[in-house]
Amino acid sequence: MSVLQDEFAHAEGLRYLNHAAVAPWPKRATQAVQRFAEENWRIGARDYPDWLIVDRRLRERLARLLNAPTTADLALVKNTSEALSFVAFGLDWTAGDQVVISDQEFPSNRVVWQALKRYGVDTIQVSLDNADPEGALLAACGPRTRLMSISAVQYASGLRLDLLRLGQECRKRGVLFCVDAIQQLGALPFDAQAIDCAFAMADGHKWMLGPEGLGVFYCRTDLRQQLKLHEYGWHMLEHPGDYERADWEPSRTARRFECGSPNMLGAMALEASLSLLEEVGMTQVAKDLGERVQCLQDGLARIPGVHLLSPLQPARRAGIITFRLDGWDNQALFERLRAEQVVCAQRGGGIRFSPHFYTQPRVIDETLALLRQMADA
Repeated sequence: MSVLQDEFAHAEGLRYLNHAAVAPWPKRATQAVQRFAEENWRIGARDYPDWLIVDRRLRERLARLLNAPTTADLALVKNTSEALSFVAFGLDWTAGDQVVISDQEFPSNRVVWQALKRYGVDTIQVSLDNADPEGALLAACGPRTRLMSISAVQYASGLRLDLLRLGQECRKRGVLFCVDAIQQLGALPFDAQAIDCAFAMADGHKWMLGPEGLGVFYCRTDLRQQLKLHEYGWHMLEHPGDYERADWEPSRTARRFECGSPNMLGAMALEASLSLLEEVGMTQVAKDLGERVQCLQDGLARIPGVHLLSPLQPARRAGIITFRLDGWDNQALFERLRAEQVVCAQRGGGIRFSPHFYTQPRVIDETLALLRQMADA
């Protein structure tokens, strides 16, 4: 058995194509949690300093994954929505300010901006259904535009945007660039410095192969103290271990966004999962994932009645391919696939498949064979 097969020994017959929703853990993450639970059972927090070593390694791995200048630019957060809220309700808005988003965003990257309506902030939704989605987003940026917030990869269609172009143009126009990176981080290389983003955030439970309840928030150094804080506690202080200190100030690092006790259980799992991605290397991860998505795309295109809803150009996609099948209601098709142990999702008016770099060829071949049978029925 190969190393990757050993890391992902799924239940017999399972065809897992749902990493854009919630990913399975690799074996090493499971083992890390088991060790942590055993240690808690036996000795409690006696060796808490060792836990902090894992916490530090996790931050270092995340900094490398995002190409952040330093771990001081990263906060560990509960999820993407929390990080987006830190930005939305941390900035000092003026009535008439505008936020530009797309019309394909996951609710987390839409409602948080629409919630600013009471402050007089307008949210402009731009259609991406054209040959130049970046051009459409940039064309919507006017003198009142304060921020653009966009998903690196759209959750339903799988459309991947040119972050480098958007980041450079936003910088020229004085527009803050915020990236919901949840559908890219862990699937493709990501470079926060190259794309010149002000903020980036992602959960660990999708392409990073970690647990729910732990994510990352990147905040550019020069913007850190510009975000008003709304959560306070012992952990976000400049001197978090000095419990008797009467005077206090928020941490100068992005830990200022971490108000209370860390999610150590989640940190154990996510640090282990990221160690696997680092061993493989994100360049190789992206290559292997791209090959699997291409196999799915080619196979689906050969099935009569299949309509591909995702971009076909490799530069426009990451790990998502969405389709519909003539003669099948999406719900009925989803339930049939589920009965055949194909784990996927209904999104964007169709069925969404999302393999990862380790997905075995048999999973794709067997899934395509099932769909051919359904098309012929």
